[in-house]
Amino acid sequence: MTPKELQQWLGAHGQPLMVDGKCGPKTREAIKAAFVNTCAGAVTDDEIAMLAKRLGCTPKQLRAMAKVESGGAGFDKQGRPKILFERHLFYRYTGGRFGLSPFSQPKGGGYAEDSWDKLTRAACLDAGSAFAAVSWGKFQVLGYHWDVLKYPSAIDMAYSTVTGEGAHYEMLARYIEKNNLKGALAKLSTNPADNVALAKGYNGPAFKKFAYDDKLAKAMA
Repeated sequence: MTPKELQQWLGAHGQPLMVDGKCGPKTREAIKAAFVNTCAGAVTDDEIAMLAKRLGCTPKQLRAMAKVESGGAGFDKQGRPKILFERHLFYRYTGGRFGLSPFSQPKGGGYAEDSWDKLTRAACLDAGSAFAAVSWGKFQVLGYHWDVLKYPSAIDMAYSTVTGEGAHYEMLARYIEKNNLKGALAKLSTNPADNVALAKGYNGPAFKKFAYDDKLAKAMA
């Protein structure tokens, strides 16, 4: 996505801009404004029930996973979906062609710096790579997965999280399906041994370090 295409996308999503391909402060502010929804609703019991049926688990199992694996609320105080910009991924996706900066580094880190500031600056250079280098929403799903999760683009995957918490659960559901974790989710119980497959599948081999299997058991209890 070129800077001009980014401005066109923003215009189509309620942010009128001069489409000149020159991304400056106005474009950066338009990106932030496009992702604000101060009226975003919480996930409903009906949405949980439908997703649980689709995933072959119980609502209780889905809620237990959500309790353990989410980063808390899905939105920040400004009404924007919570994000974490990964500067090393932007550097990797762009081959380092934009040099070194707070949003482009060969190594991860810099998490104390504002992720929205880094995202908007990076997006003015390469929006596709910038939005792919961000973990989105309640479950912090990386934008890089947009294609396999069947979203039109990284920015459209990101924008889906603006509508409400239900969309964050939808993203989680797609991730579970595409990573063959439905069976593991359906096995969740108060016994930590039953939770190893999901804990490992979702968090990787280091899941034991953070006792995710035990945390899932406690959530189920």
